[in-house]
Amino acid sequence: MVNNKWYGHPVIVVGMLINVFVMILALVWANDPPALWRLVVEDGIVEWMQFLCFALLAGLLGFLAVEQWQRTPKVNLQLLALVGLTALVALAALEEISWFQRILNIASPEFFLENNKQAETNIHNLAMGSGSLHKVLLLKIIAVVGLTHNIILPIVARKRPGVQRWVESMGLYLPPLWPSVIYIVLVAISHLTIDHPRKGELGEMFGAVHYLVTVFAAYYLGANYGRPAVFQDQPDARRVSTLFCMLLVFLLMTGWMLSAGAGAGAYIATHPGFGAE
Repeated sequence: MVNNKWYGHPVIVVGMLINVFVMILALVWANDPPALWRLVVEDGIVEWMQFLCFALLAGLLGFLAVEQWQRTPKVNLQLLALVGLTALVALAALEEISWFQRILNIASPEFFLENNKQAETNIHNLAMGSGSLHKVLLLKIIAVVGLTHNIILPIVARKRPGVQRWVESMGLYLPPLWPSVIYIVLVAISHLTIDHPRKGELGEMFGAVHYLVTVFAAYYLGANYGRPAVFQDQPDARRVSTLFCMLLVFLLMTGWMLSAGAGAGAYIATHPGFGAE
């Protein structure tokens, strides 16, 4: 049997430490506009970290869907949930970098030039009234779902274990409560202490890292999860946990390097008024 307590899995701890590290960077750079822009600008450190986490998470969920099909080759609720989540997270990853538009230097079609708030080829910045689809609708949905999934249901499940069994019967999971509280607190701190028009990117990155590590810990290691995990053998779970922790640190380093390669710093240096609105 694997350790079913969240603090027995270093992947969750490392994920929290990465989020705390980025929050500290934002606080330290709060009075250094070029440095803070480098952190949260388009194709910056935080945005690349979001993409990398979502892309890896989509792969992990897709692997689980294939495993589910191989164990039970029929369409059921668990399979549909995993396939749906895989598609949703993959969409989030591609939307985050505008479907590689800036990387491949592809001009936006006329529709997006006229209807996208940032003139980019993506859906979440489509104009909706005076704002964008992301700000007017998606952020509200994400906030309600996030608080329900991370705080309300885990608290209720402590008194009524049947709630967690019901959630897991649908192919889903409940993240551990205390890591979820830390995630929500970091999002609140970023909104209250950082004075920047793109400060919301920090909270999105915190969520990407949080879901990456809790999904891996639950489905693959059995942390706070009542169903059989992918790695049931304790030595195997310990080894793969160590490797995944190394991968998490590598993702942060890769996001940092990609931000430099994408020219985020150079763009800021040559556009001093960028993001002033």
